[in-house]
Amino acid sequence: MRKVLTGIRRAILWDYPRATWQYDVMVGVILAFLFLTPRAWFRDQPRLPGASRIAILQAGHGTTVYWIEADLLAGIPEARQLEKANELVRASGERQSVTRLEPALDSESEIKGYIAFTRP
Repeated sequence: MRKVLTGIRRAILWDYPRATWQYDVMVGVILAFLFLTPRAWFRDQPRLPGASRIAILQAGHGTTVYWIEADLLAGIPEARQLEKANELVRASGERQSVTRLEPALDSESEIKGYIAFTRP
């Protein structure tokens, strides 16, 4: 029993020197875990293009506020930006409609992103 407890303690503390069979088994177990664990266990799903650059800033009272990266709306005429922002929010899996879009400016008046206000 003492030998088993010593083996468990050494495995937890990674006490085996390199190039031993115990070390190789530990590395093999870690690699098997990395490559054989289903993606769904960690809720790691592929994202739609552009969805990773849209973030929820705040939600409450039926409205949600999103941050949209500036390059997602770059080159789009101002009259069509609200429509494009609506498409981006819906493509990220939300069922909200963008009602207002405000540019976020830095100290030199350059657009760093957009704040989109939505309603269900």
